[in-house]
Amino acid sequence: MIDVEDLIALVHNYNPRANADLIRRAYAYGFLMHDGQLRKSGEPYFTHPVAVAAILTEQHLDDATIVTALLHDTIEDTKSTYTEVARQFGQEVAELVDGVTKLTNLQLSSAESKQAENFRKLFMAMSRDLRVILVKLADRLHNMRTIRSMAPEKQAQKARETMEIYAPLAGRMGMQWMREELEDLSFKVLNPEARNSIIRRFITLQREAGDVVHKITADIHTELEKARIEADVYGRAKKPYSIWRKMQEKNLAFSRLSDIYGFRIITADVADCYRILGAIHQRWRAVPGRFKDYISQPKSNGYRSIHTTVSGRDGKRVEVQIRTRQMHEVAEAGVAAHWSYREGVRAQNPFAVDLAKWIASVTDRLDAEDNTDFLENVKLEMFTDQVFCFSPKGDVIQLPRGATPLDYAYAIHTRIGNSCVSAKIDGIRVPLWTRLKNGQSVEIITAEGQRPQASWIDIVTTGRAKAAIRRSLREEDRGRFVKLGQELARVAFDHVGRKVTDKALRTAAKMLGVSDENDLLARLGSAEITARRVVETLYPELAMSKAEEVDAKRPIVGLTADQNFRRADCCQPVPGERIVGITYPKRGVIVHAIDCAALEEFEEQPGRWVDLHWHAGRHAAVHTISLEITISNDTGVLGRVCTLIGEQRANISDLQFTERKPDFYRLIIDVDLRDVEHLHMVMTALEAESDVAQVSRYRDVTRKP
Repeated sequence: MIDVEDLIALVHNYNPRANADLIRRAYAYGFLMHDGQLRKSGEPYFTHPVAVAAILTEQHLDDATIVTALLHDTIEDTKSTYTEVARQFGQEVAELVDGVTKLTNLQLSSAESKQAENFRKLFMAMSRDLRVILVKLADRLHNMRTIRSMAPEKQAQKARETMEIYAPLAGRMGMQWMREELEDLSFKVLNPEARNSIIRRFITLQREAGDVVHKITADIHTELEKARIEADVYGRAKKPYSIWRKMQEKNLAFSRLSDIYGFRIITADVADCYRILGAIHQRWRAVPGRFKDYISQPKSNGYRSIHTTVSGRDGKRVEVQIRTRQMHEVAEAGVAAHWSYREGVRAQNPFAVDLAKWIASVTDRLDAEDNTDFLENVKLEMFTDQVFCFSPKGDVIQLPRGATPLDYAYAIHTRIGNSCVSAKIDGIRVPLWTRLKNGQSVEIITAEGQRPQASWIDIVTTGRAKAAIRRSLREEDRGRFVKLGQELARVAFDHVGRKVTDKALRTAAKMLGVSDENDLLARLGSAEITARRVVETLYPELAMSKAEEVDAKRPIVGLTADQNFRRADCCQPVPGERIVGITYPKRGVIVHAIDCAALEEFEEQPGRWVDLHWHAGRHAAVHTISLEITISNDTGVLGRVCTLIGEQRANISDLQFTERKPDFYRLIIDVDLRDVEHLHMVMTALEAESDVAQVSRYRDVTRKP
């Protein structure tokens, strides 16, 4: 484990003004909180936060981020609290640690709708403070580096999650080195035979051809000396996963794969970049279609570089990247360059991306209508490379690779996309499904009265275009769906003895997160929302009255007649949530929510797990859960909160204040509920109260079951 003084030295290398005392205190606090905890490998747990902090020093990050790395697991895994971290290390650090904790609790590889909602939370966290994501990526990188100590099935699950989510996210943020390492570490877990095969072939190739990297590096140096250009040249073989992906994409054997070596030339200024390009192309033949100028057309994450592929020594294809030193700093750090320090001050790199604009570009293009669309759009945005096309006026439009003229039209404006009838590429009329290429000029032809066609969904590739087309198609049938929705609502309300009113529909729309009553009726008519769900949302008592009453003493299916059970205090599961049981010799079965963090300690004891689920029907309001609420410190607020809970037919069984400030109180309220829908009703009512700043479910993994 890295000693605290060594860690401070790593920070002082790029930030001599760093607050060494703050880092020492955070190191000591983290060490104390994690004392006695061990990783799966048997090492002290605190070695992990220290390693994460060390990874972040490589990106020259600020003191708050380094301290957050040291403390990032304290709120989740120890007796430490948000309040304690804020008191000792300040509000900024506490917010960052809390943000990392919330991201850690996201189950990103779960069911699709839940995964989409968690992606939303991930991007929300990114928009609030990018450093939360930087710490999380470093956390995942170290976990992947030490993954061998985990059970094989857990390794596979984490590797898939890394390959699908964290590696593409690192790439989207411009941290290509991290993306490559995360991909290769995942590849090592998911397909070790293929990776080992590529490594063996590399060894054979080097034995037969000698040190190709050294030879080509020497050749490039010779050409630069002739042109009297000063530059540093670095060469390397590409990562095994990068080679494997090219083999799969191009359906080629290793022996036929040519550009497996990459070279980077770093020089002083932009003019030298183009002089170097000329020298390289004079010495070696350029491969057609393999030239990209990201200096004149930077990527959205700030990346700038010239890429060219040439036929080098012995006809071997090699990729060459040419950039300045400042461009290289951004290429290594990506959007994290915004936080980088040099000699004690925030680095002022003219090529660093504008952080606010970058976050807006990511989140704006993920404006989808529902969870399915959102998840699809996130993956489209993160996994695709870019192509650059020109408008007739010479403006540059960035699109994902594989985009069509329709994507281009919607990228300009939704109105242009909706009214598109045809397109011209470089002056020639083409079908709307044509795939765009770098450097093409695109002209969109529109007509009044044109409306999006259902077939367009399969033509476009961008999330923005897909969402706009779906929205337009839905609006086209809106009138018909609204009429059908009115009839469905009338029948459902009559069934429970109530009348459909505008006020009832407005209330239901608000509770279901729909914009207004007409949108609710349209969704009813299109079968996106059921009438039964609307009635149950407004009148749960009436909707449940016809359901069978569940015995409060035996509300769970899966237990034997002689087995006692108790809900776990750490996660407090309620009917409607997926559950699992853990057997104890003397205490019977403890029932946990399926996503409870406390279950990790039982992963190696499958014999103690019991498959359980709740009885269907109407449950009694006897299931206690804890809510953490932040309220204004004002007259009558607490009374209104208690009244709101009572109005939802929920009983308060305990209440305790955890923080008292001049302007707000934070408290934990224990509430007795029927099920997860009842919980949702209570939280919705509280969130609607203007004096309630925040309400969330309180789960404490330190509570022993």
